[in-house]
Amino acid sequence: SLPALSVVSVNLQPKPAALLEGPEEILLTEQALLREQLNQVPLYLSPQSFFQINPELAARLYATAATWTAELTQQGVPIRHLWDLFCGVGGFGLHLASNEVALTGIEIAPSAIASAKQAAAELGLTQVDFRALDSAAFATAAVSPPDLLVVNPPRRGLGVELVTAIKQLAPAYIIYSSCNANSLAADLTLLDNYQLLRVQLFDLFAHSSHYEVLTLLKRVNV
Repeated sequence: SLPALSVVSVNLQPKPAALLEGPEEILLTEQALLREQLNQVPLYLSPQSFFQINPELAARLYATAATWTAELTQQGVPIRHLWDLFCGVGGFGLHLASNEVALTGIEIAPSAIASAKQAAAELGLTQVDFRALDSAAFATAAVSPPDLLVVNPPRRGLGVELVTAIKQLAPAYIIYSSCNANSLAADLTLLDNYQLLRVQLFDLFAHSSHYEVLTLLKRVNV
C-alpha cells in the first residue's frame, strides 16, 4: 500500500537503447490518471504523458496565452476556430477554447488525446475535436487555416515540413511556445511572413539553463 501516491506504474524497456521509455507500461494502482487543475482547467496525466514540470509557472504560461488571445478579440480580431498542434493533454487549447471558439487539437500520442477529450467533456466544451495525428501531416493536408494557430513543438522545433505548411495556410496569428531558443530562432527565420509582436520568458526549470519562451506572431504581407 502506498497511501501518499495516486498513480504508480512500471515501464518495461526490454532491450538496451537510447530511449527513455519502453513500449509496455504496467499500472500498479487502480487509478490510471493523475488530475491536475490549472486556472480552473482540469488536465489528466497518464504515466507516459508529457507535462510541464513546474505546475505553478505552467499555469502562468497558459494564462498568458489566454490573455493574449482575449486581447486580440478585444481589438476586433475574429477568433472562431483555433488549432493546438503538439497539444499534449490539451493545456493550451483548453485554456483558449469556449463554446464560441472551436478547438482542433492534434497530438501524436493517443493516450494524451484521450486525456484531453476527458478534460474537454468535464469543461462542457461542445466545439472540440482532438485527434491522434502527426502535426505536420495534419497541417499539410489541411485546406483552410484557423484564425489562431497555437504550436508547442518538442525541442527540435517545427521543422521545414510544418513551417512550409504553416506559410501556405497563412493563419493570421500564431502563438508559439518553445523550450529551445535555438530551434525557435530557426523557425522564426523561416516564418519570414510573420512579425513578432510579443515575447515572454518563463523560468519553468529553476536553477538550470532551460526555460520556456512564449511568442505571439502576426502575419504580414511580404
